Amino acid sequence: MDYIERLENVSVLGAAGKMGSGILLLAALELTDQSLQPENKKKAFTLNAIDVSHPALEGLIKYVKTQAIKRGEKRIVELRKLYAGRDDLIENTDIIHQYADDVAGKIKPTTRIEAAYESKLIFEAVSEDPQLKEKLLSQIKENNGKAPWFFTNTSSIPIQEINQKAGLDGHIIGFHFYNPPAIQKLVEVIKAKDTKDELHDFALEYAKRLKKVVVPSNDIPGFIGNGHFMRDALFGIQMAEELSGEMSLPQSIYAIDKVTRDFLIRPMGIFQLIDYVGLDVVQFILTVMRERLDDPSLKSELLDKLADAGVKGGQYSNGSQKDGFFQYEKGKPVAVINPDNQQYQKLDEFAKDVDEKVGTPPASAIPWKKAIKDPESESKIKTYFQELKSADTLGARLAIKYAKNSRDIGLKLVEDNVASHDDDVNTVLKTGFFHAYGPVNDFVT
Repeated sequence: MDYIERLENVSVLGAAGKMGSGILLLAALELTDQSLQPENKKKAFTLNAIDVSHPALEGLIKYVKTQAIKRGEKRIVELRKLYAGRDDLIENTDIIHQYADDVAGKIKPTTRIEAAYESKLIFEAVSEDPQLKEKLLSQIKENNGKAPWFFTNTSSIPIQEINQKAGLDGHIIGFHFYNPPAIQKLVEVIKAKDTKDELHDFALEYAKRLKKVVVPSNDIPGFIGNGHFMRDALFGIQMAEELSGEMSLPQSIYAIDKVTRDFLIRPMGIFQLIDYVGLDVVQFILTVMRERLDDPSLKSELLDKLADAGVKGGQYSNGSQKDGFFQYEKGKPVAVINPDNQQYQKLDEFAKDVDEKVGTPPASAIPWKKAIKDPESESKIKTYFQELKSADTLGARLAIKYAKNSRDIGLKLVEDNVASHDDDVNTVLKTGFFHAYGPVNDFVT
């Protein structure tokens, strides 16, 4: 079965979710692009959008059409060639809207998993629950006579474990999109011990067609991305708890978040990033990793306390941020939680005092937005860290301590054979987490 045949009938499980909708969009765009090729004009392409939520499915087509129009506007020269045989399509607007209609027309929304029984390729993007994934994939395998291939979007669960428990005979690969899938360039590809070589080859070809940056990760719980992020987050929580001996815990949470954002030139502080991912999601991934790696250090009592109290973070369906360690207004943190009573304390009550205690980064600091666009950022960041190491401020000391630990985490991922090379760790953090530099470097030592 060649590349095109595999795409003739595709299903996305969890298609209306935050990750699933983006994965569905990318699949719809690729199926449409293939259907417009002259040699494929007579072939039918079907994309089943499977989800348990009727309301969410209802809004899916509108989302796909809106995004397809945006893509079409950027590709109008190419689309004019693809639609060259259509005499009824003259204006650019007509071509773009026809393209959007074609993209949306490939999608068949349904709440019935039976739709996947005819698919040759299945993307799984349900919640990060091993038992749920195994149940759904096993059910499809048992009822699908097409020998389907499974792409799982898990960010932490070993692929070989899912393969064995669902009885997939090596017809599965980890294809971990980063959020949001339609924008993020990174895909972690995780080949299990039994994953078929031809499936792996197909996955690389699909990623290439989507213009994704592929980083291979070995099949170890958490993979590269969460292997680093979970430990980085735990260290941030540990530092905040240690700093709470000098200031209140809400103040120390704010301070560490500020240091990891402003002093380390990151797009978000570590606590805001935890909020973005979701405290409950982080808690679950830590549990997956802790149990499978037999590592009791992969746990935070503070995180568990807040998550168990219903402080979850994550996003609403409209994309706005839910409260977590921080309380948000119009997407910006305005208060920080007091874990002792789960009440939020306004930042304007203490932020100025904490800022004075932390200090400011050296004058050579580069704002993150400029750093990621500056072709000379690497040399400038190296100079900045030289100044940071000699600065005698609380913020500088905390930043260097944090950066060294981040580097150690990256080196350990290579030592433990999660990543094959330092560059793979750096690419994941730079591409998937939008860091301005990789954690494994020579300027923080």
